[in-house]
Amino acid sequence: MKSVDNTHTHIFKTALGSIPGQIENGVIRARNIRYAHSERFKIPVALTISNVDALPPDKTPVCPQNIRPLLERMIGITQIENFKVDESPLYISITRPEKMGVNEKLPVIVWIHGGSYEVGCGDLPTTDPCTWVKEQNIIVVSVSYRLGLFGFLGNSDSRPPNLGLLDIIEALKWIKANVESFGGDQNCITLFGQSSGGDAIAHLLIADGVENLFHRVIIQSAPLGLRHHRKRMSAEFAGKTEHIGDETDAMKMVEGYKKRVPSLIKYGLKAGMPFGLQYGFAPLCNENEVLNRWKQQAKKYDVLIGMNNTETAFFLSVSEVINKYASKGLGKKILQRSIRKTTEKIYGKPAKLFAHNYADAGGNVYLFRIHSGLENNQLGAAHCIDLPLIFGNESAWKDAGLLKDIPWSYIHETGQKLRKIWAGFARTGNIADEMPGILKVEKISAKD
Repeated sequence: MKSVDNTHTHIFKTALGSIPGQIENGVIRARNIRYAHSERFKIPVALTISNVDALPPDKTPVCPQNIRPLLERMIGITQIENFKVDESPLYISITRPEKMGVNEKLPVIVWIHGGSYEVGCGDLPTTDPCTWVKEQNIIVVSVSYRLGLFGFLGNSDSRPPNLGLLDIIEALKWIKANVESFGGDQNCITLFGQSSGGDAIAHLLIADGVENLFHRVIIQSAPLGLRHHRKRMSAEFAGKTEHIGDETDAMKMVEGYKKRVPSLIKYGLKAGMPFGLQYGFAPLCNENEVLNRWKQQAKKYDVLIGMNNTETAFFLSVSEVINKYASKGLGKKILQRSIRKTTEKIYGKPAKLFAHNYADAGGNVYLFRIHSGLENNQLGAAHCIDLPLIFGNESAWKDAGLLKDIPWSYIHETGQKLRKIWAGFARTGNIADEMPGILKVEKISAKD
């Protein structure tokens, strides 16, 4: 651990001990706070005062994972030297404004990262919340959890599925118990997730063990259309990778599963996200109970759910093979149609169905859609375009293929407006503003 410069350090006093936070650019950031421990294929164990880590690690902990070339091309190169591979990456980072009133309590937004339940972590430069925290006077807590083989694949008591979701629940318990020590309001906690992070949050609404841990949710680009009938695919994948669980080298395990992923031909679009939540295992109910469970929870949580208008352009429009035949003419029309159809199937229709069912059950729910607003933007409002809008941080996004030919001034100005709307929902559970041509928000009402 590097030495701490006390002149730029704020010490938070918590029930688990003193936690240092670094003061920088108008915020205080307490990084890499362990919230629980875990062993391979075991449920997480909450911290106690006796086993809390004395100091956070020097580098950002990440679950063992394959770095995807598509993500590096579209979002940015991963600086591997800044990360530490950890099979138990059960850490949070907390960012809050530097200046707060003595008795002030701020709304808390808990960031659950995406990455197909396979890649990423909570504390990345591209999702650095400093800009949002300073602008909107909020606290953001970023959560890391187990991924892939370690967190979302299993089919037995000896190798349980849904471990990553159980990790997140332990993080929420830690946040609820300790966030007031950082100036947060434990009675105003909003979960915010994108892609598989949004999918996780949709299911946290109905998970066992989450009572009173949060109050609102923001679900962005959740692939709810891929959640159905995954049992056979997951069982096959788990069986083919069972022998890998005895490997001592975690990175060899990660390399070992790549040739055993489910077939798109056999399982369709859901095979594009081979890891995922499994119904019928803790903390989730059986698949045929999910809709009723969502309805039962409708009056407990405010929901903002939605998507980007051309989500799957992120995957389809940048494929060299597809673009060889689809750069113009009929091929281009077929590609655009494919983007529309897959976007609606995976993201659009499931979000709309969720929102209407939730409203019919008495829930407060808003449905949104983000549009590009730029005529010359080849990808339109593709998957992940919401991330630079919400988090800002120009230096982290400067080489992102996703933003090619989009002026940063446009991202910044649009992002300021969106950050204000999202923070307002976190405070009140309501949305009063729209952004014509860019953001359409509809409050969904129950059917007469």
